[in-house]
Amino acid sequence: MTSGTRRTGLEKIMKTVLLISALASVLIVLLIFVFTLKEAMPAFREIGVWKMLSGTTWRPGNGEFGILAMIAGSGLVTLGAIIIGVPLALGTAVFLSEIAPEWIVRVVRPSIELLAGIPSVVYGLFGMVIIVPLVRMIPAPGNAGFGLLSASIVLAVMVLPTIANISEFAIRSVPRGYKEGSLALGATKWETISRVMIPAARPGIISAVVLGLGRALGETIAMIMVIGNSVILPTAMTDNPLSIFLSRARTLTGNIAVEISYATGVHESALFATGVVLFILIMLVNSSARFLLKKGAQ
Repeated sequence: MTSGTRRTGLEKIMKTVLLISALASVLIVLLIFVFTLKEAMPAFREIGVWKMLSGTTWRPGNGEFGILAMIAGSGLVTLGAIIIGVPLALGTAVFLSEIAPEWIVRVVRPSIELLAGIPSVVYGLFGMVIIVPLVRMIPAPGNAGFGLLSASIVLAVMVLPTIANISEFAIRSVPRGYKEGSLALGATKWETISRVMIPAARPGIISAVVLGLGRALGETIAMIMVIGNSVILPTAMTDNPLSIFLSRARTLTGNIAVEISYATGVHESALFATGVVLFILIMLVNSSARFLLKKGAQ
């Protein structure tokens, strides 16, 4: 057997191994969804899909299983985390990739990466001890500090390393000729960064934000500790509509974590149904991001 034949055979084997790995990943996701959906079907049949999605009352003891309040809680806390976290993460990525001296990069980057390894319960403790008392100082009727704003701040810190690291890599991956050409045409450094480098790195930045969204939607323990964990539809606490972020809430993941240990029967099935809704929300987020990427590439 010649060396060329051996090389061709090895390439075919590696292609097969990689194909099996890719298919296994898809199969795992599919099996998780099918299992969760199977366990959720009794609740969907007995309660009704629309009744669950539109109901605002969650009282398992009374047979009420509305999850709209928790969908709103998950959506608002994720929105708040993205509004706070994305500018910080993008600013950090630009600073590390285009502005900071190398010695600062060697200090700051490991610190940011360390944030990704901190357990979520530690973030929850930090939120309870530091963030909640600060939010409590905001003058508003019934503001106890525990609520969407505290949860959004904690969650923004948690998603920051993911978005910052991937965004930095995306900006560094832009061909240096783009930057050199912009500077040669007379653009300032900031104009080059804002009008050339960031737009060129947009697909990678959007991917980073999507990963951050997935982390935000799936976070549980830290949210339980600082969000107030009340099954109510968030409402504004003053005439200012932004005061809705001072309201207590509960997330979809928090609802599952709090009640799954003692749930039985339809109650348990309704919690699996909550997981199905969460799974679909994450799929919609990923699909929307892919659509934006394709639209941006046209």
